[in-house]
Amino acid sequence: MRATHLYAQLETDFVKPDIVEDWFDHMTDIPEMTAYICDNYKQRSMGLLCDFAEEINKVYTAVFPSDATLNKILSDNTTDAMLFLHHPLAWDLSRDPNSAFHPINADLLKQLKDRRIALFNFHYPLDNFGPYATSKTLAEALGIQIEGTFAQLDGAACGVIGTTECDDIYALNQTYAQVVGHETKLYPYGDAAICNNRVGVCAGGGNDEAVISELIDLGINVLISGLSVKNAYSQEAHRLEEIHGINLLGGTHYSSEKYACIAMCDYFTELGLPSEFITDIPCFADL
Repeated sequence: MRATHLYAQLETDFVKPDIVEDWFDHMTDIPEMTAYICDNYKQRSMGLLCDFAEEINKVYTAVFPSDATLNKILSDNTTDAMLFLHHPLAWDLSRDPNSAFHPINADLLKQLKDRRIALFNFHYPLDNFGPYATSKTLAEALGIQIEGTFAQLDGAACGVIGTTECDDIYALNQTYAQVVGHETKLYPYGDAAICNNRVGVCAGGGNDEAVISELIDLGINVLISGLSVKNAYSQEAHRLEEIHGINLLGGTHYSSEKYACIAMCDYFTELGLPSEFITDIPCFADL
C-alpha cells in the first residue's frame, strides 16, 4: 500500500477536530531525535512521526518505542513497513519519577530510516472512544459491560463507565491481575463492595483529579487505571480518592493500554496489511 494512502486513511478514521496534542513541546530539547521528525508532526503532535517509507507492506503496533521494540523490528530484517505507536516517546518511571518519558534511541531511528520503516503516532486519537480505544479495549478484556463514556481530555473521550460481574474490589483486582498476567495494585480507599457493580475505566494515566471528580459526581467508587503510584504528580488524586472513598486499581501504563494496540492489528488487517503487535515489559514502578 502507498504510505500516503495509509496515513490519509488513519487520519480520516481517527482524528477529530477537537482533539489536541502537545508532544512536540516536550521534544524540542532532544535534537538527536527531532532531526528525524516530520514538520507536520511538529505542528500537530499527532500522525506521521517519521516519514521513512513510500510503500507499507507490513505494520507493527506498540505502546511505546522502547529499545526492545525497535530492536525486535530490526531483527526481523523488515523493510518498507510502519510502526504504529500509542506514544511517541519511551516510558520508564523507574529511571526518573519526575520525567518518565524518554526520547527514542537515535541510532535505532537511523536504522529504521535505512530500512524504510516509518513511525506513526496516535495518542488521544486512539484514546478517544471508538472500536480500538484504550479504555474500551481494556474494559472488554476485563469483561466489563460498557454503558457510556466519561473523562473528556483535550477533546477525547478517554474513559468508559461499565458494570462488572465482580461484587467487590478484591475480586476485581484479582481479575485484573489474571487478565494482564502480572501483579496489579489496589488502593482500598473506600467500601470493598462495588456500588451497583459500576466502575470507571481510564487506561494509562487516568488517575487524575478531573477523572476522580467525575466519578464522585457519578456515584462510582472504583477506578481502574494504569498508573496508580502515589507521587508528587498524583498525590492530589489520591487525596480525593481517600476523602471520597474511591478505590483505585492500577495495572501499569503499558499493560492497561496494550489492548488497544493489539486491537489495531485487526484494523490494519482489514486494510489488507499484515500486522503484528510487539510485546514489551511493564514498568512496575507505575504501581
